[in-house]
Amino acid sequence: MISRELKAFHKNRVGFTLIEMLATLAITGIIGMGVSVAIGQVINQTTRNNDYTTASRNALNALHWMSRDALMAQTINGTAGFPLTQNLSLKWQEWDNSVYTANYTLTNGQLRRIYSDGVNVTTTLVAENINSNENLTHCVSGNNTLTITITSSVGEGAKVVNVTEEREISCRPGL
Repeated sequence: MISRELKAFHKNRVGFTLIEMLATLAITGIIGMGVSVAIGQVINQTTRNNDYTTASRNALNALHWMSRDALMAQTINGTAGFPLTQNLSLKWQEWDNSVYTANYTLTNGQLRRIYSDGVNVTTTLVAENINSNENLTHCVSGNNTLTITITSSVGEGAKVVNVTEEREISCRPGL
């Protein structure tokens, strides 16, 4: 009689078995691992995209300012040694005989523009993370054109992103 009552008591109990619980935990663990891998890949790709955007913006900003001044320049000096041994110096004279100079220096990856209008001198940080390797950043002058190649390197170790931009500028006649 007691065994009949015990069987009836256990028959009304509903729940999960140990095997069902272990299977659920295993499936949840696999899904969690997949999600964490996906999040890691999204973070890595976002970092790469940010580094590329930063490098591209730096290179384009440097080219913008250098091209702007090179279009005005009547005298260009330092192209052969820029950026390692010489600064790039651009000089021009306006119709009112005002003399302007723009000197570009690259120190510790920072490209600076030192601009003089004959009275005031201003120094501006044009771009950062500029690679000073002569094969990656340089100027070439010839055939009445100035070719500027700028490489910006952002990132660390094996994850460095290099963006190289090049612009050819037709100089003023008589240069």
